[in-house]
Amino acid sequence: MTIANWCILIACVLPTATVGLAKISSAKQARGEGRYNNRQPREWAASLQGWQRRANAAQQNNFEALPLFIAGVLLAQQAHADQAHIDMLAMTFIAIRVAYVACYLANLATLRTLVWVAGVAACVALFAIS
Repeated sequence: MTIANWCILIACVLPTATVGLAKISSAKQARGEGRYNNRQPREWAASLQGWQRRANAAQQNNFEALPLFIAGVLLAQQAHADQAHIDMLAMTFIAIRVAYVACYLANLATLRTLVWVAGVAACVALFAIS
């Protein structure tokens, strides 16, 4: 399995890991309102505030970023582009997405947008080498 394929797996797990931060934090709270509720997870997510709400939003954005990234990697591989270049762009995308989550959690909106643009650029670069 190539590094880029591992990066696809990491990108697929990243959304769950991101919202997992909020769930773990919520589970540590005392019983009662605000604690993660696995019976009604969407209602729980809608009630979040602060960084936990941003973690949920980052999770959603991670899911939204997946199709473009996966398509970029697979199309570049199908076109027999240089695998080292594909791997480098895939690792760059993962690093950017981790930075994106950090910016989201820290409430750095402008920087988050710039990081998001860099992630899209990495995906476009995958298409460009196809």
